[in-house]
Amino acid sequence: MARIRDRTEDFKDVVRHTAVSLGYDEPKLAAIMASFIIHKPRQRSSFTKAALKTLESIGALEQFMLKHRKDYVDMHRTTEQERDSIEHEVTAFIKACKEQIDILKNSINDDEAKSKGWLGLRADNSNADTIAHRHGVVLILSEKLHSVTTQFDQLRAIRFQDIINKTIPRRKLKQATISNPADISTPNKSEIRELDELQPQPLSVQQQLLDDETRALQVELSSLLDAVQQTETKMVEMSALNHLMSTHVLQQAQQIEFLYDQAVEATKNVELGNKELSQAIGRNSSSRTFLLLFLFVLTFSILFLDWYS
Repeated sequence: MARIRDRTEDFKDVVRHTAVSLGYDEPKLAAIMASFIIHKPRQRSSFTKAALKTLESIGALEQFMLKHRKDYVDMHRTTEQERDSIEHEVTAFIKACKEQIDILKNSINDDEAKSKGWLGLRADNSNADTIAHRHGVVLILSEKLHSVTTQFDQLRAIRFQDIINKTIPRRKLKQATISNPADISTPNKSEIRELDELQPQPLSVQQQLLDDETRALQVELSSLLDAVQQTETKMVEMSALNHLMSTHVLQQAQQIEFLYDQAVEATKNVELGNKELSQAIGRNSSSRTFLLLFLFVLTFSILFLDWYS
């Protein structure tokens, strides 16, 4: 087999002579010749840029979670306000990434609607492959975002469990402190009764003060208990909402995967349809040739028989 000759240098000489004939100066000629060595980077589409930006956002969210993991889980490192701030930032990150993925899905749907031709069929196979590829990209981004939200749900569950474990002993302690003043007040009443004959007026005032202080302490403890219960309820609701959001993200990822499979199957069906159409065109042309040949032979036979008779 003959070897193929490399004509690259000849092509460069032709380009150089053409540039000189067109009146290009030395800087332009040097730039043209340098383009053979250093190729310009390929221009990325708007979808590719948006997908890479979304991927960077998800990566930044994951790095942020890894950086503040100990601060969010360990209750002795940060305060409740700082942990709430971390949770708020993570939620804002997740919402922004979700919006970017929705924008990518909408752009795919628009391109898919524009690429459909007559009777809802795709006119261009390359465009169909591009749309299927973009569905796969969105599916990968959705799965990555879902994995990050699952990690954050685990961290939030650890935080809630620590809060519950810390609250339960406090409840027991509060109940004990509420019952102790009543127990303490009983011997005070007996002492008051024993010393009632000596100091009736001061002891009755002291007993009233103790009773008022006990009631005020009970009210304060009950209000604190109600506040803790409300906080626990709100955190449980926030956990449920976050779990619901991650579930919706997973469902959308499954829907995108289903759409991707349908797009690939539709591409295969279009290719099979094109093959069938090519075969039908071939059969039509061959049958037409056979029919013309048959008519020609029949006409020639009739003329020959007429001449022979």
